Amino acid sequence: MNLPNKLTVFRILLVPVFVAVLLAAGLPHHYLWAAILFGVASYTDHLDGMLARKYNQITDFGKFMDPLADKILVISALVCFVQLHLADVWLVLLIIAREFMVTSIRLVAADKGQVIAANNWGKAKTVSQIIAVLAVLMLQYWQELAAMGTVSGLSLPFAAGEQGAVFLGQLFVLVATVLSVISGAVYLKQNWQIIKTAG
Repeated sequence: MNLPNKLTVFRILLVPVFVAVLLAAGLPHHYLWAAILFGVASYTDHLDGMLARKYNQITDFGKFMDPLADKILVISALVCFVQLHLADVWLVLLIIAREFMVTSIRLVAADKGQVIAANNWGKAKTVSQIIAVLAVLMLQYWQELAAMGTVSGLSLPFAAGEQGAVFLGQLFVLVATVLSVISGAVYLKQNWQIIKTAG
């Protein structure tokens, strides 16, 4: 197994550790540690792709597992946010539905010998999801520090303290959801012929 593929597997193995840390409410600074783990895992996505292209180590395993690892990581974070009441379930369901739809289209295309490359909307979606997850984690960490008396709590004219942090986090998730839906619609439109001939 080459290095890019090892990084992909490493990213998948980080997911249960990330989830355990994120949900460990009794662990001091657990939001910070979760953000660090998520950041490291997200960076390996950039790193494995860069190494695979640079050293011509692109494999079928990497083509399949790399995007799957990304989806597992982001969806795991968003599902945890629902559990922690940091994200609305309908936003997360829209993102999950989009990922299933695009993955299905890619599988159908692959069966026909076609490769669907990520477009700019898809890249914007991915970046927005990573930013949203990190923003939610860091906003909650700020509130964790406020509870310890280390810093002042987040305060907004319309939503103070913990509610303000949740509200801002929801805005980031909303933006990521909108971009996810738009990119999904673009993929659907661009590859409609593949879907029509799938039967």
